[in-house]
Amino acid sequence: MFKNRQMVKYFCMFAKVLVKCQKMMYSHYIRHEFSACPTTSWFERFGLLVGAKYISIGENCSIQKGTYLTAWDSYANQKYNPYIQFGDNCAIGAYNHITCINHIKIGNGLLTGKWVTITDNQHGGTDYESLNIMPSKRLLKSKGAVVIGDNVWLGDKVSVLPGVTIGEGAIVAANSVVTHDVPPFCVVAGCPAKVVRKLN
Repeated sequence: MFKNRQMVKYFCMFAKVLVKCQKMMYSHYIRHEFSACPTTSWFERFGLLVGAKYISIGENCSIQKGTYLTAWDSYANQKYNPYIQFGDNCAIGAYNHITCINHIKIGNGLLTGKWVTITDNQHGGTDYESLNIMPSKRLLKSKGAVVIGDNVWLGDKVSVLPGVTIGEGAIVAANSVVTHDVPPFCVVAGCPAKVVRKLN
């Protein structure tokens, strides 16, 4: 019985080491794709990675499994100039979707939950002509850059839409949709997200 417990313990330790080695190997392989990425940052396997040469990663960042990270320089024969910039010490949760045709600037210390969306673009407009085209065939349009300040916390399933600035130290509650600027040091919640508490 004692030997069996020891074997299980050693197997669990070996499995943890193996997972860590996989992350290190994948991170080493993928970091050369980015415009900048220090060796202190690591990644689990991306769900989709597009335009890594337009993406800059800061120090001590982590991006968990299944994340879609896309910087589109062309789509439907249209050209774009995307740039995604991560600050230092960002922790991106699993299955996030960060997509850019313009500019997404993320400050230091961002923490996201799972299934968070950050986008600076949308498929076409809401005019009648656009609505007669299949959504996947519509031109991508950006209402402006997304700027996220230092030490922001985005809960699970938050959506940050184009043209939004989120101030330093803000907390966005789970399932919120951020359509307008968020002041620094406050809690916002809802769809659309509204200030529910000021923290200073």
